[in-house]
Amino acid sequence: MDKLKAMTVFVAVAEEQGFAAAARRLSLSAPMVTRVVAELETHLGAVLLLRTTRRVRLTAAGQQYLQDARRILADVVSAEESIGGIHGNPQGDLVVTAPAMFGCLYVTPVITAYLERYPQVTVSAVFVDRVTHLIEEGIDVGIRIGALPDSTMHGIQLGTVRLKTYASPAYLQRHGTPASPQALSGHRLITSTAGSRGPLWRYHDSGGEINLKTAAVFRSTTNDSVIAAAVAGHGITRVLSYQAEPQVSAGRLQPILEEYEGPPIPVSIVHPQGRNVPAKVRAFIDLAVTELRAKPVLQEAAV
Repeated sequence: MDKLKAMTVFVAVAEEQGFAAAARRLSLSAPMVTRVVAELETHLGAVLLLRTTRRVRLTAAGQQYLQDARRILADVVSAEESIGGIHGNPQGDLVVTAPAMFGCLYVTPVITAYLERYPQVTVSAVFVDRVTHLIEEGIDVGIRIGALPDSTMHGIQLGTVRLKTYASPAYLQRHGTPASPQALSGHRLITSTAGSRGPLWRYHDSGGEINLKTAAVFRSTTNDSVIAAAVAGHGITRVLSYQAEPQVSAGRLQPILEEYEGPPIPVSIVHPQGRNVPAKVRAFIDLAVTELRAKPVLQEAAV
């Protein structure tokens, strides 16, 4: 049995959630795909997939094997690129992840410039407001906002942003500008739950941390919707500085309570650690570092 071929077929079936779809993706016949997976399960002595009439589902063993297979296949590609001298000629498929709004506003322009420069590469973007697992999800490079506790990742800091409080000039003219976090209790608040952000707004002063439990007039799962509501004058919201920057530059929002905000938050570009970094990854990182470090929005300093 060709183990690498079997891993490739299994990964395709798991990702496509079906044998027919995997066969189309790999340009193989459906019976061949079914046979390869059956041989792999016999070889491993474990059931990897549960078959139903509509789809296939991973067993616990299958989930573990999927993670390992993805990592092994990525290592094989990396080794081949290193030996083949492809480090001087980026090519292949690149998967990039970033928080949703950051990806839309700042990573997409980097991707389009990258594609112009390296036409032999194709890019898939995964812009989501959750922490992705690069190795397990087959992602080559990611943008992380916050500390980097994962020691399996190699990170390069691009700059910093801050969590800040905003309102429209029209709202502040009608309702006044709160002089302290405690004064927010008398205002209309708009909160986002994106990125697991909860109802607690944390501020800082000389006396320590101030924890304000918000009672929102509008809650949303997306940052762009709460920003839109604040721009329309419906209340005060709190988002990361880069998210509000286009509206601040246009004069539609203005920051308040800046002296109570916390320290700057690092923004980094990360990729799995390893000796053999494929050319496609290295070239993207080099371009992203150059482009993103030049963005004024990533130069937030403590007040």
